[in-house]
Amino acid sequence: MKTLTANEAVQSDGGQSIETRRRNAIKGAFFSEFIDMFDIYLPVVVLSPVLAFFQPPHLSSGMETILASLVFITTLLGRPVGALLFGMIADRVGRRNASIWSVSGFGVVTLLIAVLPGYQSIGIASYWLLVLLRFVDGIFLGGGYTGAMPLAIEYSKKEQRGFVGGFIIAGFPLAYVTINLVAMVMFALFPMSGLNSPYAQWGWRVPFVIGAVLAGILALYYVHKVAESEIWQSEAGDKPAQAEKLPLTDLLRGKSGRNLLQVLVMMTGFWLTQNIITIYLPTGLLVKTLHLTGFQMTLTLMITYCVLFFSYIASGLIAQRIGRRRFFAIVGPLIATVGSVLLYVLATVQGLTLTTIIVLTCVLAVLVTSPWGVIVTYINERFVTDVRATGFGVGFSLSVIIPSFYAFYMNWLGAFMPLQITSVVLLSVGGVIGAVGALMGPETKDVDF
Repeated sequence: MKTLTANEAVQSDGGQSIETRRRNAIKGAFFSEFIDMFDIYLPVVVLSPVLAFFQPPHLSSGMETILASLVFITTLLGRPVGALLFGMIADRVGRRNASIWSVSGFGVVTLLIAVLPGYQSIGIASYWLLVLLRFVDGIFLGGGYTGAMPLAIEYSKKEQRGFVGGFIIAGFPLAYVTINLVAMVMFALFPMSGLNSPYAQWGWRVPFVIGAVLAGILALYYVHKVAESEIWQSEAGDKPAQAEKLPLTDLLRGKSGRNLLQVLVMMTGFWLTQNIITIYLPTGLLVKTLHLTGFQMTLTLMITYCVLFFSYIASGLIAQRIGRRRFFAIVGPLIATVGSVLLYVLATVQGLTLTTIIVLTCVLAVLVTSPWGVIVTYINERFVTDVRATGFGVGFSLSVIIPSFYAFYMNWLGAFMPLQITSVVLLSVGGVIGAVGALMGPETKDVDF
């Protein structure tokens, strides 16, 4: 395999130096994560207030909750499909091509959502079209990072992979802050007062158009600025044509199959802890238990996500120094103990001031979500080049399914304990599973691609 160094002058693709290609690939992965998360949270932040635009009138509160959750859940269910599909594409025809096709796809689907008619125009078909498009959107979104992230990690210097992985995933909190700011502007410009108000009729469409435009810009960026992975090209060039197999075949057997199982166990634990913080904490805890107003909740979350932008990068740098396996092995038990105590305090202690709630939420979120600053790098290092994109995509996305039903687990546990304690138990269980999963695998920070 040809070894590339930072001192190599100019490469064949577009006359770019290796340093330029490295920076472009990393920036592409960061913005891919940013736009991915921007699109994921569009229905949660922007569309939630006006979902009745797509639904029949006079629904029961229970049916409204089910229909609202389907819009979000179908996107999550589409992600593993996209991760598998585009992971195989990335391993067969290149990371760059997979990124261009997937980004272009979710840009088109997001634009189609922006022009959907409502229930008053086409009846219940409007809701099912929304759900279908969100599922297809999830497929393309699942493929977006499957090509972009392995491409960026393969271009990174070994000693900088920790920073790069943390920097890429920091696009998530930045996207959350951005979509909330966009939503605030929309609410201010287009008043919302019923289904015939400016916001309900077309104000919500503007952020979807913005998301589609961002996706289009990212696709053009990959076309004109990002070069294919040198490591993938070298591996693909070394393989005889008759030796080519579907990446999924190689992924599911032998050493790669064992690696995938280990990643799935670890990620199941960390997805469970992540869901408690990013989904349950805002609505189930801050609103229903602590009774924060809309402004107070938004303020708490905006401050928290601003802090997370930097803490993800810090986690990547720390794990680069002490080892990624060791980082998970330390943080997992801390989540199960210290994190559970912090969540217990928020869930049970009465009379907490807003400042105290903000501080506790920030500390809790930094601790519980810290593995995510390491996960992108770690999973990519667990697979060989032939199956890296497929392994990363499947390991990252398939593991989200079981933790996604955390609300059902809380209800089951509620038969044995107070409901507000069930989230504490799940957080502890998730931390332990994540640590055990990490200990099942080796250290990876010195792995050569």
